[in-house]
Amino acid sequence: MLELKNITKTFNAGTVNEKIALNNINLTLEEGDFVTIIGGNGAGKSTMLNAIAGVWLPDHGSIVVDGVDITDMPEYKRAKFLGRVFQDPRMGTATDMWLEENLALAKRRGKSRTLRWAITRKERDEYRDMLKELDLGLEHRLTTKMGLFSGGQRQAVTLLMATMQKPKLLLLDEHTAALDPKTAAKVLELTDKFIKEGNLTALMVTHNMKDAIAHGNRLIMMNQGRIILDIKGEEKKNLTVEMLLEQFAKASGTEFMNDRALLG
Repeated sequence: MLELKNITKTFNAGTVNEKIALNNINLTLEEGDFVTIIGGNGAGKSTMLNAIAGVWLPDHGSIVVDGVDITDMPEYKRAKFLGRVFQDPRMGTATDMWLEENLALAKRRGKSRTLRWAITRKERDEYRDMLKELDLGLEHRLTTKMGLFSGGQRQAVTLLMATMQKPKLLLLDEHTAALDPKTAAKVLELTDKFIKEGNLTALMVTHNMKDAIAHGNRLIMMNQGRIILDIKGEEKKNLTVEMLLEQFAKASGTEFMNDRALLG
């Protein structure tokens, strides 16, 4: 479902601020893989997701999604293959639009547009059924503006919108980092539910080692723009934070230093 071949990205090349963000990345995801990505600041986690999303083009290498080479495809065109949830809950929804209008935009994504905009009764019933699954009481607030909801409520809606059309690939970029622990746990629970029910292929960046271990069927760890660990199967099921830190030290030659990940 996803194949990254020799992806390289350097920012500010040839200057004193030169930074090799991605260093010859190779990664293959099969359909239904749920991969968590862990690493310190500047390891290349979000840069890799942004390369897949088309925020910037790689200097070298290729990106293939479901057999289609999207390497040089502009961001708006590759969006039909992808669903994405950002760290900031405000980025996934239109603040001044009603909840039902945001859902209607997601529902119509990738479809031919007409002059008809009115949301039908059938669609409203469908949206209420979807929102009930969130268990946040939002099914009774279809005509509330998104800006009036809490960060956790908005993030849950964004997740619903991102998975509504069953994307080829779901990108989750620290989508619980801005939430309190209780709300983050709820959004992660919904994440597991939507990915499992939709048999979605997903990449989830996180700073939390416990979350990286607890979720998904595969874990990759990045350091200095490279993938240095790729853990799956029984090895991942039996993994602990202590074991992960030990493997990181062996693979990188240094200790893992990231307070957010360790304290999380």
